[in-house]
Amino acid sequence: MSVIGIDLGGTKLAGAVFSNDGKIIVKEIRPLEKRTGKEVGILITHLIDKLINAAEDKDDLVKSIGISVPGISYSKTGKVWAPNIPGWEDYPLLDDIKSVLGEKGIKIKIDSDRACYILGETWQGAAIGCKDAIFLAVGTGIGAGILINGEVLRGSNDIAGAIGWLALDRPFDEKYIQCGCFEYHASGEGIAKVAKEFLAEDKTYNGILRKKNIEALSAYDIFDAYGKSDYLAEKVLNQAVEFWGMTAANLVSLFNPEKIIWGGGVFGPALQFLNDIKAEAKKWAQPISITQVTFEGAKLGNDSGLYGAGFLALKNLFHSN
Repeated sequence: MSVIGIDLGGTKLAGAVFSNDGKIIVKEIRPLEKRTGKEVGILITHLIDKLINAAEDKDDLVKSIGISVPGISYSKTGKVWAPNIPGWEDYPLLDDIKSVLGEKGIKIKIDSDRACYILGETWQGAAIGCKDAIFLAVGTGIGAGILINGEVLRGSNDIAGAIGWLALDRPFDEKYIQCGCFEYHASGEGIAKVAKEFLAEDKTYNGILRKKNIEALSAYDIFDAYGKSDYLAEKVLNQAVEFWGMTAANLVSLFNPEKIIWGGGVFGPALQFLNDIKAEAKKWAQPISITQVTFEGAKLGNDSGLYGAGFLALKNLFHSN
């Protein structure tokens, strides 16, 4: 008996068949290649079908499927809001999957990627043994998977953890409406936005980033220039460290976690700043709680969400509500 984990991101789809003890038996990755709406749903159902067949080829039966989605999963309706996938403003993902599985008797559970990140690290990663931990995911966007007394915090309508909208600066600016203040300044896309703003303001700067195609500037370019001691890249990332540190301080003061685990595409290269982030957090956080928390990188790397989806399936199999 096995379970399937599916991790949908903004650019790719990953899926795996897991044994009950967390070992990956089969793993597949598919690029989204600019698919939208129903096309993404078809990609998911095709991958699920392939993974079920792969398990059966090994004389194994899949009993449960967990799915991680980059946005909001509405548990009452089975619909999904995923802002980075056009046509997924209220997408009926659960219905898609049920229509493919038919009468196989396989259980299905869908959850947000941030919830799956912390579940994955709790199952097989840096948060093993933790009851109170937070996964701070910094990639194209920003979100937090928050584990409280062993349970994922979801909120009254499944939106808890949308910390990209943390108010960390003033006055309010309309540019924060779409993604939130924190995400605007310190996500992967945000780092690039801030760099462009600094480039527009500082006419005397003539360093590495000035020679780039400004419109195509990415977080990768900023980190690369930082590694070459570029002044403006240092300015951008020093500001990001301040925002990451303030956010960590707020989370520590609110939730008193054992660990904050940093992951997503930016962490990655930003893991070099963990000590600086902790030092910044100490300035702002509840003074006792900040001494009780550790900051760590995600042990599972880019597979935290995939493992979390697998664990979601396993929990749903044995502990269905």
